[in-house]
Amino acid sequence: MKNENGFQETASLTVGGKTVQLPVIIGSEGERAIDISSLREKTGYITLDPGLGNTGICKSQITFMNGEEGILRYRGIPVDELAEHSTFVETAYLLINGILPTRMQLNKFSVQLNDQSLVHEDMKGFYQNIPPRSHPMGILSSMVNTLESFYPILKTTTKIEEINTTLTRIISKVRTMAAMSYKISRGHRVVYPRPDLCYCGNFLNMMFDSPVRPYQLDKSAIKALNVFWILHADHEQNCSTSAVRLVGSGRVNVYAAISAGIAALWGPLHGGANQAVIEMLEAIQANGGNISPFVERAKDKNDPYRLMGFGHRVYKAYDPRAKIINKTAHALLEKMQISDPLLDIAQKLEQVALKDDYFIEYRLYPNVDFYSGIVLRALGIPTNMFTVMFALGRMPGWIAQWKEDADDPNWRLYRPRQIYIGQNTTHYIPIEERV
Repeated sequence: MKNENGFQETASLTVGGKTVQLPVIIGSEGERAIDISSLREKTGYITLDPGLGNTGICKSQITFMNGEEGILRYRGIPVDELAEHSTFVETAYLLINGILPTRMQLNKFSVQLNDQSLVHEDMKGFYQNIPPRSHPMGILSSMVNTLESFYPILKTTTKIEEINTTLTRIISKVRTMAAMSYKISRGHRVVYPRPDLCYCGNFLNMMFDSPVRPYQLDKSAIKALNVFWILHADHEQNCSTSAVRLVGSGRVNVYAAISAGIAALWGPLHGGANQAVIEMLEAIQANGGNISPFVERAKDKNDPYRLMGFGHRVYKAYDPRAKIINKTAHALLEKMQISDPLLDIAQKLEQVALKDDYFIEYRLYPNVDFYSGIVLRALGIPTNMFTVMFALGRMPGWIAQWKEDADDPNWRLYRPRQIYIGQNTTHYIPIEERV
């Protein structure tokens, strides 16, 4: 990146008696990075950054985060504006295509999602033969990978049409597969998608409609689900998104890359955190609703216990998504006339965190997971499906990230280095001589 005088800005590194100049890359929001791609070639050294907390793996135009100021934008648009005015389908189009759609483009995209929403009937056999105690995330990861067998590359279309059809197919079918897995797990009849319902309405209907109790769609429930999925649609280079890019760099099919993202999201430190929050709130409720002993345990350095839903790897200010989902939770519970004691406990915890010196010092503000589980509970989503709901929302982001990486003319296969600290050269010892 050139400075105001027209010269390439560089950083000097002196190592082993040799000084090298490394280019400085400046992002559109002013963030700076030192390009070390030639470091090993020039010096014989590599960098060591466990957890990749200081390492950029790509240049991206999709999502901007500023953890210090609590900023999150998709393609430049603040996430709170999208949550208030947009729908999940429109936001998905924005992330994947880079622009907000016209009415005609949005209608076409919605029709394509509807047309692609059915899954092959033979896929039911897979679900019915999966052990009943299998976790929904493992099932979803496997089934997304299986899609490639049922819907291989389209040979009769152009490359762009092929990619667009495949990407639309994934967003549409994962919603159907998630609802199908829930129904089959309960021994219920599978509910098929309806052409007269929107994306979120269709999902809720496929989850909860029954021959003996038809599901009554509620606008507030549809709005809450739209907001939940919009807030989870992308979040820069997190664990699962980086997994999608890494696996995709091997030029595997997009189904395999998305499957890897689902597997990465599964962990309790990533996508499973919203389920962990509900389990924590239930534990506090079972203890009479007294939050004090749980707070004190979390502050005790000698106790490994911690409060779930507080703090974030990137956000050092209040998570902007948490403010939105908190408001959504209150509106949904009020509209549906639901009294959830877990929300009362959550609010007490939040007030403590915002005032307690320990939480302030370590910047342990509530994150999006803190309230999202309450929204899902109000919608009737079972706890073991919470992470699946996260995955459904993250699909557009994963697809956009995979597509951006695949379209990059400077694409390279991801190949991290390491610092070996094992045993030096030793020789094979015949088994009879070993002691």
